[in-house]
Amino acid sequence: MKYFLLLAAVATAHAQGHPDLGSGGVWLPRHVADVAPPASAAPTKQDDPAARCLPPGVPRIMLEARPFEIVQTPNRILILFEGGAHVFRQIWMDGRGHPKDPNPDWLGDSIGHWEGGTLVVDTVGFNDKSWLDDGGHRHTERLHVTEKFTRVAAQAMRYEATIDDPGAYPHAWTVNSSFSFRAGGRLAEDICLDKIAR
Repeated sequence: MKYFLLLAAVATAHAQGHPDLGSGGVWLPRHVADVAPPASAAPTKQDDPAARCLPPGVPRIMLEARPFEIVQTPNRILILFEGGAHVFRQIWMDGRGHPKDPNPDWLGDSIGHWEGGTLVVDTVGFNDKSWLDDGGHRHTERLHVTEKFTRVAAQAMRYEATIDDPGAYPHAWTVNSSFSFRAGGRLAEDICLDKIAR
């Protein structure tokens, strides 16, 4: 029954012009540990920020094996994470541009738009403290990430991230992954500092 309700919700969202990216459940990413191209510099795996309860950064936070939830409103999409120090991403959908001089932070400044059934998210304004992946590939404040979220079925989403950081890498590259949907799923409480204290 839940499956058919989900299909109805997706069909309704399509009729309004925008797909429903996840009401009524959570997404489970396919874990991708290393996103950097083979020609990139050898990673430095010391002092992982995530091991100190700091946010994983983008695209790493989208590729960890931890559930997340997508909440859609007319002007903003929120992505709520179970892991990653319980941070959230705000994707502005109201037509605004990026700030001219963004204050660098962990998850950057994200603006989005629809291209057919695909949500395209453009993010800049990162600090240089997070990693791109579990392998320790670093980036600079010039990092620019373009993501595409396409719900290809009731229980499946295609994810694509193009990483461009001229301050650290000679060319841009694209990483592809997928998410599976758990209807009725909820985010669990996960206090990172609690684990460190034990």
